[in-house]
Amino acid sequence: MSRPRETVEVDPVLFRAVYDSPASLPGRHRWVTPEHDVRRIEKLLGMPARSIGAPLWVSGDEPDCPKCGRRQTWLDIVSSALKGVHDRAMVATVILGERKYVNTEVPDSIAGVHCVDCHTPIDGLRSFKCHNWAYAFEALEDVLERMDGGVSRPAP
Repeated sequence: MSRPRETVEVDPVLFRAVYDSPASLPGRHRWVTPEHDVRRIEKLLGMPARSIGAPLWVSGDEPDCPKCGRRQTWLDIVSSALKGVHDRAMVATVILGERKYVNTEVPDSIAGVHCVDCHTPIDGLRSFKCHNWAYAFEALEDVLERMDGGVSRPAP
């Protein structure tokens, strides 16, 4: 029986020690979200262009969509998460913020992810992370303020 999913905030020193290396990601393959998908994420979130500058890592057993062959990235994870799981401000805060989070369950595939292009369910992605250590809190606040639709700030 698997443990329920629990996400907890961890100290940045611990986070770096455990998760700084892409080799720590589970799955057979590890790759970085390409620039054109990062720009699509910004548009999807309503962020100013070039707000995201850190590598967005993904890992899994099968990196490509089984139907259309598109390389799966943070774009697929973000677009799926915005469909009733998380709001744009929360996702922006995860990508750009100083606080770091980890999931405590065994790294099974990420539930509920669909290919952004063909909408096929994706069950081979295992983990994702962002190496964004230096994003200033004030700059994050500015991005959240400038996001389309005036999204509210998430609670600290």
